[in-house]
Amino acid sequence: MRDGKGVPEARIRENGGQFQARTGTITTPHGQIQTPAFIPVATQAAMKAVLPESMAAEGAQAMLANAYHLFLEPGDDVLDEAGGLSTFMNWPGPTFTDSGGFQVMSLGSGLGKVIDMSTGASPLGDSQMAPGQKRMARVDDDGVWFRSYLNGDLHRFTPEVSMRVQHNIGADIMFAFDELTTLHNTRAYQEVALERTRKWALRCVSEHHRLTQERAHKPYQALFGVIQGAQYEDLRRQACRDLSGMGFDGFGIGGALEKSQLGTIVRWCTEELPENTPKHLLGISEPDDIFTAIDNGVDTFDCVSPTRVARSSAVYSPTGRFNLTNIRFKRDFTPISDTCPCYTCTHYTRAYLRHLFKSKERNAATLASIHNERFVLDLVAGARAAIDDGTYFEYRDEFLGSYYGTTQPNI
Repeated sequence: MRDGKGVPEARIRENGGQFQARTGTITTPHGQIQTPAFIPVATQAAMKAVLPESMAAEGAQAMLANAYHLFLEPGDDVLDEAGGLSTFMNWPGPTFTDSGGFQVMSLGSGLGKVIDMSTGASPLGDSQMAPGQKRMARVDDDGVWFRSYLNGDLHRFTPEVSMRVQHNIGADIMFAFDELTTLHNTRAYQEVALERTRKWALRCVSEHHRLTQERAHKPYQALFGVIQGAQYEDLRRQACRDLSGMGFDGFGIGGALEKSQLGTIVRWCTEELPENTPKHLLGISEPDDIFTAIDNGVDTFDCVSPTRVARSSAVYSPTGRFNLTNIRFKRDFTPISDTCPCYTCTHYTRAYLRHLFKSKERNAATLASIHNERFVLDLVAGARAAIDDGTYFEYRDEFLGSYYGTTQPNI
């Protein structure tokens, strides 16, 4: 599924023996993905405020949708009848779906939409809820009971149900159903959850094979296993060894990771996993995290952050992130970035975008989102080219030095 070669030994030595960045190609029924690649998120078969055509024009290669949300609305059977996710959302390129594991964690702990990247001053532990939240999911060895956030209806997800739902949705790449833990959980619970995830992975593979044969008239859908284990090296490496022999087409590296440990944890995984399989890091998009992931052998990654922050007027620039609603932009008739070729920067000024946000016009989110997605897509495309031409270290250091080296935007 993945073609490409690793970085020459000379470049690995340049980075103290830890450099694992590589380029390659993932081939799917809906086209190829040149890696490393950022995969924009279309949670409900739609990017918030942005048309698929706009994302294609800005260079997106693939999109990721959420199996949990599509199961609830409109229903995975509707997508199957429509011809699959790509047809349903009018996106001609490759697609991914996650398994619903993240939603299980967030509903079960009340931690919300963002993975908690630290234990915090007062860790919740294994059974406590986040303050002011109500538990809407419960995990057992067979699967998960959860209540819909839409109407409170009770539903059951098992590995077999997750596979059926994702096959119906029809994405090119799916993820096995896993139990996502957080850094609030104890070591003892991490061990229990990891063994549960291992058993679920076996069930996912079995059901995936059954459904693939049953749906032989449909294009083949690849299945990625998900590596958990939190911040524990032995658990991460064991998870990789356990899942490596199950016949997965690729792997997702999941779970809450302390930011300072991101590269180390990813490297544990990429050292253990089969070299010729794609590796996807779930849920990161800050520039330093992206380079850390690439440095350590990640091929693809996704995150909702570019569009989420855009809806609150935060935009990326080569010298850092800033908010367009700041008064200093009221008469600033320059683009967000004069080096950005996106639709927004080639047609609109900071002053106009500020006006849209202050006037609460909906196209404010659209235009800011287009820019932010293009910024991340171009960042990764630049890294991909730099790996191939031998200038990756210079590209990375110059980009990060500019982005984090000043607290003021280029105004």
